[in-house]
Amino acid sequence: MNDSHVLLIRLAGPLQSWGITGRFARRDTHSRPTKSGVIGLCAAALGLPRDEPLGELAEVRFGVRADRPGTPLRDYHTVGGGKYPLRPRDLITDHQRAAKATTAASSDASSDASSDASETGPFGRGELEAWYGSPKYVTADSWSGTLVSGEVRRHSLITERWYLADAAFLVGLQHSDTALLERVAHALEHPKRLLWLGRKACPPTGDLAVGVVPGTLRTAFESHALLPDAVGQEDGSPTAATRSRPWAWIESSQPLPGVGPLSDQPVHFAADGAAHGLRWETRDRITIAAHARRWDIIL
Repeated sequence: MNDSHVLLIRLAGPLQSWGITGRFARRDTHSRPTKSGVIGLCAAALGLPRDEPLGELAEVRFGVRADRPGTPLRDYHTVGGGKYPLRPRDLITDHQRAAKATTAASSDASSDASSDASETGPFGRGELEAWYGSPKYVTADSWSGTLVSGEVRRHSLITERWYLADAAFLVGLQHSDTALLERVAHALEHPKRLLWLGRKACPPTGDLAVGVVPGTLRTAFESHALLPDAVGQEDGSPTAATRSRPWAWIESSQPLPGVGPLSDQPVHFAADGAAHGLRWETRDRITIAAHARRWDIIL
């Protein structure tokens, strides 16, 4: 069957973050979901191993309609900047840290007969206000025996992370294989792995897969009303759901003159580093039809 179909996916939540060029000190976000991020979401839902080829999943044509673009939000972070107690779970999750910590604690305990150390053991007190999750280097405090960060920075490392707050997008995946789209739709509602909107701190809300319809990305966007997330509870009338003309970005099957490429065509998501190719897309205002289909979904 060669007729195209489109899987429609609702991406909404308190926070989203679709990084393009982010590094540790500054994690950016695109103004909309990226193809790499959405295909990664689908691959996680299907339970695909990281080193497995994406196959037909990477061949889908991608489009996104910004029903509610959201508001950029900057999250200010500081990392390090002092000696902090070690949590027991830090030893459970890192065997190398556990080996260093137990060695340091035992040697320190043999030379220090402090009563405080014997009462508290190697871990910090739970009621301490200065609490940090995971020191990089571990040693035992010479006075109390408490495990602390062995490397102290003079100043905290400042990082910033950007999010889209209160955004709602309608994503479309176009392909001629309806069975593939139905399989992805089922996986999104019954995922084999945890799903998030770009980062682990951004879980999705409500329904994700909201239907497989015949046609192209443009016809699918034109024939469906704005998501209820975009219309809002205070104005849920049929007119409000169709009168807006949201922006939509639709992938092109070939390079476009005067349009720069995007480097978010997923090739693989291997653990030693993901690889991406180039793709092109158009940006247009979408005029939603007066008879557009309205939504009956869980928000």
